[in-house]
Amino acid sequence: MVVKKRCLLWDWTNSSGPGNPGVPWAMDQCNFDGPLSSVSNWNTWVPPELHGRAPYRPMVHLEAQLSGQDWNNVWNSDQPIIHFFNEPDKNNISPERAADAWHNQMIPLRQQKGKKLVSPSVSSDENGKNWLADFMDRVSNAPPDLLGLHYYGTDGNACIQYLQDMHSKYPQPIIVSEIASIDRNVGSVYNFTVQLANFMDNSDWIFEYGFFGCMRQLADDFVSPDAQLMRQDGTFTDLMEKLQWDQPITPP
Repeated sequence: MVVKKRCLLWDWTNSSGPGNPGVPWAMDQCNFDGPLSSVSNWNTWVPPELHGRAPYRPMVHLEAQLSGQDWNNVWNSDQPIIHFFNEPDKNNISPERAADAWHNQMIPLRQQKGKKLVSPSVSSDENGKNWLADFMDRVSNAPPDLLGLHYYGTDGNACIQYLQDMHSKYPQPIIVSEIASIDRNVGSVYNFTVQLANFMDNSDWIFEYGFFGCMRQLADDFVSPDAQLMRQDGTFTDLMEKLQWDQPITPP
């Protein structure tokens, strides 16, 4: 039986738009009958090339998405799970402001629309952990349905320990909405990915996870180039093929 937990992190530039032809055809190469569970593009709009082949995960990325067309997209979405804030701890959003928006705008999505809500996805450093603890205290009367986390590092065992610690602290099932190795050794990158994917597939308290990322260009110089899931021409790397086909995953 296939365990479907792997969210495809599909960069918005893969979709066609003004001045950006994108590579929408690459979506046709995705195996949505395997371990891939959903698609996220860090936005509120569905990639047109998805064609309903997998659930979409809308995201209120930052405060700008709490109004205008983005908020209309979220409010009118037919998708069951909504993400709230992406690394607010690094984007000058205080837990107090986030909690206010949570109560005023996100909770009505649950009450009136039946949505499941994901907490803000914070970074794994001390600042991120402290930010999340403050936020969770402020929304204790209306807690999230799912806990959003990010992890970037080189040590798979340290990542597992972090996830276990957060699971012990908070009762919600976890969505690791971004994870990747930052090691510059290709073998280490593969080993990290294999170890964590297999661990998360076998942990019933991990609801979903997404390896970063399926994009043609490196987002920055932080994540390892060897962790990329897409080449510049839009074709998939060996690691992407492993993630969409293999369970359990073995090193490429």
